Amino acid sequence: MATAEKATPLAHPVLSAHAEDVQRAFEQLRLIKAQLASRGWFPATSGNLSLLVASEPRVIAVTASGKDKSEQTPEDFLLVSDDGTPLLSTRLKPSAETLIHTALYRRFSDCRAVFHVHTVANNVISELYAREGRVRFQRHELIKALGIWEEDAVIGVPIVENDPDIPALAKAISREADPRVPGVLIRNHGIYAWGNSAFAAKRHLEAFEFLFEYHLRLLTAQSARSSPAHHA
Repeated sequence: MATAEKATPLAHPVLSAHAEDVQRAFEQLRLIKAQLASRGWFPATSGNLSLLVASEPRVIAVTASGKDKSEQTPEDFLLVSDDGTPLLSTRLKPSAETLIHTALYRRFSDCRAVFHVHTVANNVISELYAREGRVRFQRHELIKALGIWEEDAVIGVPIVENDPDIPALAKAISREADPRVPGVLIRNHGIYAWGNSAFAAKRHLEAFEFLFEYHLRLLTAQSARSSPAHHA
């Protein structure tokens, strides 16, 4: 599939050695974007995705800002450097939250993919447990999808306050990120999940979203059982 950057990867000296990696990253992002959009996880052009193309210096493929992610166009992705600056001349703008992606790539040396989505479940969970600073889960089979295999494992997903100052928000996410738990919630905003591949990051994201929705449904069921009408 054509992309905005496809015709000119050799125009940048670093990219001349990574032209195939660039196109592979764009294709992976296109497929993942379509899959997550079909679930309604990118409402109102929200959310963003990135993949690490090269490490030294860092080259990142990221979703363009302001795009309807339920559609596929030739201008959905672009390449940025470690500071979020586009590497090639383009009219596209990187996602406003690109600096959060770059902070996570710096924070975790094995990080190769970062995905950010907005769902009702992750927003409600982040509000319910904001005061605790994290939401905890235990004895769930889906915890194993995070690479945590201990029996009766307990995990805590950090929750940070939203901040319109993106550099400050990026620092907060990087500071609170737990190497053991590949995700951070932003209060009333969404989740960032990451992994050592696109496949791993998507698996982690799906596991978190399952846990969030399960927990909310459990709270609803428990509330219904404890209501006077249930015991009447």
